[in-house]
Amino acid sequence: MRVLLAEDDKRLGKLIQYMLEQNDIQVEWVTNGSDIYEYAKYTDYDILILDWMMPGETGVDACSRLRKDGYEKAILMLTARDSVEDRVTGLDAGADDYLVKPFEFAELLARLRALGRRSTQKIQQDVIEVGEFSLNRTSKVLKKKDQVIQLSPREFQIFDLLAQNIGIVVPRDIILDRIWGLESDVSSNNIDSYMKILRKKLDLGDGETAIRTVRGVGYKLEAHK
Repeated sequence: MRVLLAEDDKRLGKLIQYMLEQNDIQVEWVTNGSDIYEYAKYTDYDILILDWMMPGETGVDACSRLRKDGYEKAILMLTARDSVEDRVTGLDAGADDYLVKPFEFAELLARLRALGRRSTQKIQQDVIEVGEFSLNRTSKVLKKKDQVIQLSPREFQIFDLLAQNIGIVVPRDIILDRIWGLESDVSSNNIDSYMKILRKKLDLGDGETAIRTVRGVGYKLEAHK
């Protein structure tokens, strides 16, 4: 099992890392919450162990951001917050389990084993058919008939959002909010640039494309046969 541990308490983090490694669990340990997202997105961990209160970005915020970006691996939240409201907040953010500090190490191991068993279960493929296109949301692969169309992570997110709302106009502000967040510095021109690239990749021939612009409103994905 390979685990990412995010814990800013260096004494506790060192102890957890040592105990896990004594049980044949590979551990990478970060002490700043701002590192969680990048580590999780670009390294194949079985489970993330995230402390709630972290400098940079909190564990619960990182958990929420990862889930919104399609992250599917198990996440265990560690926290001293033990109210029902806090537990609900953590679980609603996308955590699979919640362990309150202080805890017995045997319980942490048991919860990791349970999450590990759950993560090895076969994942049901989530596929959306859009005319000639087939979008596998589980493997994050888009195909036109049998040909794979290479998309960047942002392009995939945009197409996924449009595909989930096939035939419906998705306003620009919804695209901005879902993909980048309303507080980002991404402009309308940035969205247009992504759409221009997507249109080229989704070319249907004879100047036809699957994405239609609704002037002054947003974009709509149409299923052309």
